[in-house]
Amino acid sequence: MNATAPSAPGARLALVGDRSEAVRSHARIPALLEALRTRDGLDLDAYWIPTEDAEEDLTGFDAIWVLPGSPYRSEAGVLAAIRSAREHGTPFLGTCGGFQHALLEFARNVCGLARAGHAENTPGLADEDALVIPLACSLVGHEGTVHVTAGSRAAQLLGADRTQARYHCNYAPNPRHLDLLRRHGLTFTGTDDSGEVRIAELPDHPFFLATLFQPELHGDGTRPHPLITGLARAAVAHARVRA
Repeated sequence: MNATAPSAPGARLALVGDRSEAVRSHARIPALLEALRTRDGLDLDAYWIPTEDAEEDLTGFDAIWVLPGSPYRSEAGVLAAIRSAREHGTPFLGTCGGFQHALLEFARNVCGLARAGHAENTPGLADEDALVIPLACSLVGHEGTVHVTAGSRAAQLLGADRTQARYHCNYAPNPRHLDLLRRHGLTFTGTDDSGEVRIAELPDHPFFLATLFQPELHGDGTRPHPLITGLARAAVAHARVRA
């Protein structure tokens, strides 16, 4: 175990998603939590929150992680969880579907795109309303390099200007809306080799990070990806302030 200060008692993590052992990232969670505890001294009290329950008050949690597994049973629940994290300064990580819905929540509630939608949830959306659209080429099972913006939170956590990423998705942001999201304060701090957006952050938030890739699939699951460790440290810091 690393010589790390022990976690604050009661650092509570909400794992928002429709839990299924058939979803690889979900199956990785117990080992990742154990590795955070034994390797890094970050002992999190984690609770799975089904998406249909995520509209309830989550302000008692010290971090919210919206996991893959879309289409979610409740889009409204996922968006409510993300909005709660964004508005209350709760550390947030969204991966894969969590990334897609973080952009959707921001578009609707910050940018004023009330009709913004996700093509997986609402097939047949007009292009001007489709914030998340099908990929021309599926990223299911794909692995590639993500280039990270210097000085960003992602770069600070990685300690590098790039990372290897594993994907399992068929949807990504619609390029036509990216500039509007940027103008309202969302920053895109990671791109693939072709320049497609893969990481989003809110720089004025204590910890708000979303990735189209799945850092929970990094390695063999015994050493958490730095972005996951970053969320855990942010949760512990949040718990100490709350106490």
